[in-house]
Amino acid sequence: MDVSPGTLRPGGRTARVREAVLEATQDALGEHGFHGLNMDQIADRAGVGKTTVYRRWGGPIGLITDLMTDLADRSVAHADTGDLEADLLENATSVLDALTDPRLGATLQAMIAAATCDNAAATALHQFYARRIGEWARRIDLAVHRGELPAGTDSADVIRAISAPLYYRTVVSREPVDARTAARAVAVALAAARAGAFADNRG
Repeated sequence: MDVSPGTLRPGGRTARVREAVLEATQDALGEHGFHGLNMDQIADRAGVGKTTVYRRWGGPIGLITDLMTDLADRSVAHADTGDLEADLLENATSVLDALTDPRLGATLQAMIAAATCDNAAATALHQFYARRIGEWARRIDLAVHRGELPAGTDSADVIRAISAPLYYRTVVSREPVDARTAARAVAVALAAARAGAFADNRG
């Protein structure tokens, strides 16, 4: 996942307030985690009025939900290189970089924690990953079109198969992940895809 550092969008004071608050939220997540989010402290850190923060975001879930939307909006699109294995390794590396980044990794884990206890956060998390997976899945579709993978291959599932072991080690088993882990995830997913494990052969 590639997310550019906070860029100032047009929109005047409202856009600047949102950017400052979301930046403060991401900083706080890295320091204290989701359960340590404090609305008053975020307002102070962002340099905006507490009333504004409470009125617009309501609480920590509102901040997390908006932050997920913002990160998805700032995701960088990826062009097909024509080399499927290299493309998938780029995907795995981007996931690895996100998960191991002190700031972004903490943000992603906080999003997941929030989604386990709030439906709105769960919906936002689903939408966030649906967009990210959809961007990368297009490369799989192109590989299918080129005849490199079986017809009917579920492109989104191939991408999920690459990300899954990295997320499992990071979030569930708390094991280290590195470039070798990412490369192995690609090798396994690609071998399975080529063997038709992700193809719908019904009918």
